[in-house]
Amino acid sequence: MRAARAAGAVRTALLGYGLAGSAFHAPFLATTAGLELTTVVTRDPERAAAARHRYPGVRILPSAADVWRAADAHDLVVVATPNRTHVPLALEAVAAGLPVVVDKPVAPTAADARRLREAAAERGVPLAVYQNRRWDGDALTLRKLLAEGALGRVHRFESRFERWRPHVRADSWREGPDPADAGGLLLDLGSHLVDQALAFFGPVTGVYAELAALRPGAAVEDDAFVALEHASGVRSHLWASALAGDLGPRFRVLGTAGAYVKHGLDVQEAALRAGAVPGGPGWGEEPESAWGRLGVPGDARPVRTEPGAYQEFYAAMRDAVLGRGPVPVPIDEALAALVVLEAARISAREGRTIRC
Repeated sequence: MRAARAAGAVRTALLGYGLAGSAFHAPFLATTAGLELTTVVTRDPERAAAARHRYPGVRILPSAADVWRAADAHDLVVVATPNRTHVPLALEAVAAGLPVVVDKPVAPTAADARRLREAAAERGVPLAVYQNRRWDGDALTLRKLLAEGALGRVHRFESRFERWRPHVRADSWREGPDPADAGGLLLDLGSHLVDQALAFFGPVTGVYAELAALRPGAAVEDDAFVALEHASGVRSHLWASALAGDLGPRFRVLGTAGAYVKHGLDVQEAALRAGAVPGGPGWGEEPESAWGRLGVPGDARPVRTEPGAYQEFYAAMRDAVLGRGPVPVPIDEALAALVVLEAARISAREGRTIRC
């Protein structure tokens, strides 16, 4: 690996400027102190124009190969392209000696993730996976409650990402039947759900799942339920659906001292989609009406939601590139989630619990 940059901002190339690149990565690359959004790679003229308009002075390149040829002008690469391209592009970045962030789920399979891990280790290149939902306000709040012991001994963790999207998008690779696209809700929203469960409650010993394609014309699962048995004794029940006409609680966490119940999604995604600039006053703050509640029947109180903080991922990644700390989400943790997701697919196909 090249020597860590001694001075100046970490010069970053963003590969892809669709929803992921434009909303979930570029705003933080442009506003995090010590990071510089230097280059955007896209062949789409409209996306290129949008990137130039929002980030004057950014260099627009048509292919990742142009970044590798100018590797000395970059210090970090972010892969925010469709899932099937994650591993090939990340391997090319590693071969160029460039630290890399790969959007979740990092790879279509655990075997692909292992190959990427080995390549990065061999080259000594920092490699991180973008699991931004660890910095959702509700996730940060639950982590705080667990650290305080406010729930006692937790025995069940329920988590949901549910939507009402009754029509299949024929133009979306996420809804296509080709396994190489790594589409479907299990690898999409399911990767967030499993990652959070592992981060909160540790490794699992058993996985049971039910997957279904419910909407007319659906070629991949659009409804998923995954049950995890953690070695810690906690059981996680996880739901993802595109056909939920009534949305359940985002979190329902049950412990020996009470429960924490939280409805509604973190506010950062909506703000980013609307073009808001992260990091200003009130960023990630939820209105009091959306706070969760902690307690027992007849005696529950509202709990202020911690401000969501996706920017913390990139602050940590900047420090990792500069040799000042570890990457925020190591490939080993993303690999552990992929192993669970693959066990979930086997479980759904065979109708049994998979022992890990």
